[in-house]
Order: sequence, then structure tokens, then C-alpha cells
Amino acid sequence: MTTSDNPLIWPTFRYIDARAAIRWLVEVFDFEAVAVHGDGDVVEHAQLRGPLGGGVMLGSARSEGPLQDWQVASGSAYVVVDNPDELYERAIAAGTRIEIELRDEDYGSRGFTCRDAEGVFWSFGTYRGE
Repeated sequence: MTTSDNPLIWPTFRYIDARAAIRWLVEVFDFEAVAVHGDGDVVEHAQLRGPLGGGVMLGSARSEGPLQDWQVASGSAYVVVDNPDELYERAIAAGTRIEIELRDEDYGSRGFTCRDAEGVFWSFGTYRGE
């Protein structure tokens, strides 16, 4: 098995307001905006690093070209964190819609699931996988 400091799988999302999605992930959930390319309201490509590693890519929805049929703001992401209680409180303070309240799971995780302003589900928890 090869290891890398950079993620090798990138969940990707398209947003009507990609800049707002970036702000939300950075300000509420401690993501780091590593790269944001585009002009004005349009984000051609953004790369965000998760709080403990990994990352997501996102950009603005397109009305033409090969990506025009890519459904806007659909899907979900799971983010491993060490501080789910703190992030849960910050999400509530930011007015984030909570879908699954903060709780302990029988498989050892503690976390919650919320939805961003455009409908993507984001789960934050301590479960790091098997």
C-alpha cells in the first residue's frame, strides 16, 4: 500500500453559490481553502483541505459545456474530526440545518449530520474506519 500526504480520492460538488459554500466550510468547520480559481462569483475550481486531512473539490454550477448536467449540490461527505461537540455547537450558531443530532453510535463514533445551504449532506464524526 502506498501512502501520501495528499488525498487520492476527492469528493466533488457543484454549487449555485460556491463562494458561500467555501466560506461556510472554512468558517464553521475548519476547512482550509488551499486553492480557489475563478473570477467574481464564479468558482472554476476550489480545493479545500479537511481539518484532519483529506479534502474536497468544488466549483460553480455550469449552464453549458460537458458539466452542465452535473446535478447541483447533491450528495454527501463524511469528515473525520476530533471535536464533534464543538463543531456541532458552531454549526447551530451559524444557523446550519441539523439532520441528525449529535450522538454516540454503536460502532464507536460520535458525530452529527447537517445540510449546507444548497442541500449537500455533511456528516462529522470521530469514526476513522476499520
